[in-house]
Amino acid sequence: VATIDADGFMHITDRSKDVIKSGGEWISSIDLENVMMSHPQVAEAACIACSHPKWTERPLVVVVLRAEATVTREELLAFYDGKVAKWWKPDDIVFADELPHTATGKLQKLRLRELYREHVLPTVAEKVV
Repeated sequence: VATIDADGFMHITDRSKDVIKSGGEWISSIDLENVMMSHPQVAEAACIACSHPKWTERPLVVVVLRAEATVTREELLAFYDGKVAKWWKPDDIVFADELPHTATGKLQKLRLRELYREHVLPTVAEKVV
């Protein structure tokens, strides 16, 4: 998925299978990963779509922290404030010891989607209770 600006420059947004469709709008998983990777206590991050009953999909970020990091889920969510549109902000962040990679080091988002297929976002859980 890409856009071309008025000057003819192409901006690659995301791969079509990785982009998150939320309420009819598109959210770039790459942009959300890049913001999270700029946090000093984050070693690695991946963003995937998580099922949502109202919005179809919402972003879930899986994070591997650096050794001895002490940052919380709430602090990482707040890190997005002012860096992305409010409606792009992930609904949840989960911590992992490692992310799955191929033999060549490419992130396996398909595997992440399988691992977190049943993950219930806090915004959904609040409505269920």
